[in-house]
Amino acid sequence: MSVALVPHKIIIITAPSGSGKTTIVNRLMQRFPQLAFSVSACTRSPRANEINGVHYYFISVASFQQHIANNDFVEYEMVYEGKYYGTLKSELNRIWEQQQYPLVDIDVQGALRIMAQPQYESKSIFIQPPSLEELALRLRNRGTETEQSLKERVDKAAHEITFASQFHHTVINDDLDAACNQVQELIATFVS
Repeated sequence: MSVALVPHKIIIITAPSGSGKTTIVNRLMQRFPQLAFSVSACTRSPRANEINGVHYYFISVASFQQHIANNDFVEYEMVYEGKYYGTLKSELNRIWEQQQYPLVDIDVQGALRIMAQPQYESKSIFIQPPSLEELALRLRNRGTETEQSLKERVDKAAHEITFASQFHHTVINDDLDAACNQVQELIATFVS
């Protein structure tokens, strides 16, 4: 007689860039000590304020490709030419060994890949901007985008929003505090 394995729980937060996902994730981390942020691996160079092992695991393309060959990732993708991002199985295992729940903050396609794996019990939340116009305004107000990159991000967001119905929950972030409260309620039922 075989014993069914209880799947490991994962909380997935995904959203188009500029939807407020990072702010919501930061508030979740403050509110729930039983959550641990899952640090992604990437092949880009760290930005000035980023710390290896805290914000990302910064690794070479060759090392990333070796991890792919070794089947070390739960999900990964080449986001831009030569720029890989992925979630290492070892990172999830590290969090579970600490008796915590991994909170995975990733893009839409990566989130769908994790959800498709039956060994994981996931709670997925899609953070949606109130409109594409509001999203463009938020991105413009950051002051980090060129007109071309702004258009690319808004076009990508329009595509990503078409996947919202594939996630367990969609939270529209038209009021940050209300959105945070709604996400916290969804998480509370999953980790209790």
